[in-house]
Amino acid sequence: MKKIIAASLLSLAVSCGAAFADGHANLKFAPGEDARFSWDSYNAWAKSAPDLKGQTVTISGPWLQPEDGVFRSALAYFAAATGAEVIYTGSDSFEQQIVIDAEAGSAPNIAVFPQPGLAADMAGRGLLHPLPAGMGDWVASNYGAGKSWVDLGTYKSKDGNDELYGFFYNVNVKSLVWYVPENFEDAGYEIPKSMEELRALTEKIVADGGTPWCIGLGSGAATGWPATDWVEDIMLRTQPADVYDQWTTNQMPFNDPRVVAAIEEFGWFARDDAKVAGGAGAVATTDFRDSPKGMFASPPQCYMHRQASFVPAFFPEGTEFGEDVDFFYFPSYASKDLGNPVLGGGTLMSITNPSDATNHLMEFFKLPLAHEVMMAQTGFLTPHKGVNADAYLNDALRGQGDILVNATTFRFDGSDLMPGGVGAGTFWTGMVDYTGGKDAQTVADEIQASWEALK
Repeated sequence: MKKIIAASLLSLAVSCGAAFADGHANLKFAPGEDARFSWDSYNAWAKSAPDLKGQTVTISGPWLQPEDGVFRSALAYFAAATGAEVIYTGSDSFEQQIVIDAEAGSAPNIAVFPQPGLAADMAGRGLLHPLPAGMGDWVASNYGAGKSWVDLGTYKSKDGNDELYGFFYNVNVKSLVWYVPENFEDAGYEIPKSMEELRALTEKIVADGGTPWCIGLGSGAATGWPATDWVEDIMLRTQPADVYDQWTTNQMPFNDPRVVAAIEEFGWFARDDAKVAGGAGAVATTDFRDSPKGMFASPPQCYMHRQASFVPAFFPEGTEFGEDVDFFYFPSYASKDLGNPVLGGGTLMSITNPSDATNHLMEFFKLPLAHEVMMAQTGFLTPHKGVNADAYLNDALRGQGDILVNATTFRFDGSDLMPGGVGAGTFWTGMVDYTGGKDAQTVADEIQASWEALK
């Protein structure tokens, strides 16, 4: 199997490399001809860019078609300015292959990790190299919630020192509430700007005889995960970010009163028959892919659905964003002064095989254009404050990008940061038990016991 994977990657590398052989592949967007792109900063960088003819930068990551082609179109601007050859290889076995290659001393120059866990592990084993000096300061100043991104990319080295190893490029947003504008307009409802207003709206919809929420936890063997996202978002809105971090690493036990309170706050929405479509008993058995459909019924079976940016894939065919459906930020508490936290995920770039050309490519990724070329073609989101939001492919992405840029804190999906037996195990099943009627303290105690059993 390893030989087959290696052979397929080699084939991809050869075909990708050929496109950049002269360093001047056809550029997707002609420089200076599209006002959506930040040509001035690119041209200024390109004017002083080093001559890297004869040098090659190799990149490996999880992106396959069509994202791989879009990524190569962004890399083409670096190749055109420097003459370097850039080779990207995508693999659906990336996370296994990058470890094999790094241990064998044959790693690419840059690895694109789908989440920070593996990157942090490889950094601690001495298989990653710190990013160029000054990168952390740049991210802190130029990314929305910049310190969060620095923290998320900073790991212990083999010697135990904190170093910046990860540069985030292409992220996603989970802190979204979807709704049908026509339903809100007909009922006279306004978009809530705070959690206090969201709770008040929930109660008003009930008082008006409607059902505020559609919630479904069903997902086959992964049933329960949508509820973990709810709890994570609530934790970020009721506790400081460092408490969230302590929770996801078990420095603070899972059965801490603050976590129990967050679970119970989810229950305020999900365990009340009047507040959820089908009643509380239907929450655990409704498939998450089917749960938003109640918003589009006539009359509506619900008015709101909290879910990540991918959920439009499960909306009725032909649904138009802005007309048939829209979203708003899952709001923070005005009374708690915790800013505007965002829950999500994303990919990060790390250096696995350093070189001069690799460092220059990392500098290229600071440019707005390196993000805008991606933004214009696919569902790419960035917290880069310097990009032109007009470059986004559509209004939905533009709105999510605005949420990222204006975030004060960003945190990864907490269950993904926990050990698999907890984050993809007892946390999921515990939330199903909770929606089924088990009390929050008992659920939290059981999840904590499972975590301790893994130590």
